[in-house]
Amino acid sequence: MFLQAIENCIKNGKQAIMLVPEISLTPQMVERFVSRFGAKVAVIHSALSVGERYDQWNKIRRGEVGVVVGARSAVFAPFDNIGIIILDEEHENSYKSEMSPRYSAHEIAGWRAEKHNAPLLLASATPSVVSYYKAETGEYELYEMHKRYNLGALPKAYIVDMRKEIFDYHNLSPISGRLEFELRNTIDRKEKSILFLNRRGYSTFVSCRECGYVVECKDCSIPMTYHRNTDTLTCHYCGYTIPNLKKCPECGSKYIKYFGTGTQKIEAELNRLFPEAKVIRMDHDTTSKKGGHEAVLNEFKEGGADILLGTQMVTKGLDFPDVTLVGVLAADSSLGVDDFRANERSFSLITQVCGRAGRGDKPGIAIIQTYQPGNLTINFAKDHNYIDFYQNEIKFRRAFTYPPFSDIICITTQGKVESETRSKIESINAFIKKASKGDKNIIKIVPPAPAPIFKIKQNYRYRLLIKAGDADKALGYLTYINDTYGGGEPSVIIDVNPINMS
Repeated sequence: MFLQAIENCIKNGKQAIMLVPEISLTPQMVERFVSRFGAKVAVIHSALSVGERYDQWNKIRRGEVGVVVGARSAVFAPFDNIGIIILDEEHENSYKSEMSPRYSAHEIAGWRAEKHNAPLLLASATPSVVSYYKAETGEYELYEMHKRYNLGALPKAYIVDMRKEIFDYHNLSPISGRLEFELRNTIDRKEKSILFLNRRGYSTFVSCRECGYVVECKDCSIPMTYHRNTDTLTCHYCGYTIPNLKKCPECGSKYIKYFGTGTQKIEAELNRLFPEAKVIRMDHDTTSKKGGHEAVLNEFKEGGADILLGTQMVTKGLDFPDVTLVGVLAADSSLGVDDFRANERSFSLITQVCGRAGRGDKPGIAIIQTYQPGNLTINFAKDHNYIDFYQNEIKFRRAFTYPPFSDIICITTQGKVESETRSKIESINAFIKKASKGDKNIIKIVPPAPAPIFKIKQNYRYRLLIKAGDADKALGYLTYINDTYGGGEPSVIIDVNPINMS
């Protein structure tokens, strides 16, 4: 569909921008576009050297190409006659820059499309809640595809209760008995498997291994974050803090602790279980070198590998017809983070990675391992049921006035001296409270508190959060804060609708 739309655009003498969320997807996408459009394709992404980017940029400016394919920064490609802009996997967080300038590729693409009177196509099997809400309310136009491109069936997904693995089967391995069985069968059939470790990033949460209970804030309906240095649990939305729990308040079990594991540990376990199999790991360590993503994927495709183990890099865009099994490890770990988007991210990750199975002629299955088998989000993902997930999630967002019913503005101070860093955020808080008094656009101001990652590279960090009905209407306050407090040390960071709440 993308290729046809862009081909029609080029026939009309216009130019096209095709954005993908990850560098790892670029090689596959470029291969398809070059086979269709030849030398008329330019590539822009951060893994290119400065010289390579300069060459690509000049090709675009000289009018030598009609199509640009790339990650987030490709939205700035110097075209002067844009006919279409496409954001594939539009729900992905990587479309928002977390470094200065903190721009959203969605917003830049929308602005450029409007300027050139061109359509903006946001494509996803799991649209962001904000985008789907805009489609539901008529701001966007919605087109739906209810069948796979090859008319194949979606993989059948099964949930494995990891509590039973421990207490009923005495299996302490991160690989369940069911997943081990399916992996062995897949290897014997000379087919391939993808295993996704749903890592939690920096956050650790506390859960009960016996009943699946996760400790949540009493006021915010958000899982609390474990702080090892103080052995406490804190909500980073409202600052509510309690001592770490020694037993589960739900069932009284002593098997309650913070959760976490890594890809290297899983790789070692796979090598123990399947010494005859070839396992390839795809994470930051194995792809950090230039061309790393492409090398790993090529090895998996052509090198006789049996299992591709990875983090979020393996959840989207990969199209290998001989992959018939997907395993999701620790499916609930991304639910236990202090972010209102936790359900959305978990649903998207699980649904997307399950969709990597059965894309060829052979049917696929997915095994989802979790300590919370009754969790609604996980079950919606198992059933590939976006609509019911959305209806459940939008009620939560409306009840707590989260986006799309508000914009969240995060103001962070960071500096070498803790007292000065705290003092500056408190001054900003005093200003915004006084200046916005009576302003109905300011829904809530969450008082200053230590940032979830309190110290980075010897810099202390404090933050405050503002819920605003419309961030644009708060620009006067933000401009004043930037001009008055932004210079010098400690520094001030203002981010509207941040992706990373750390």
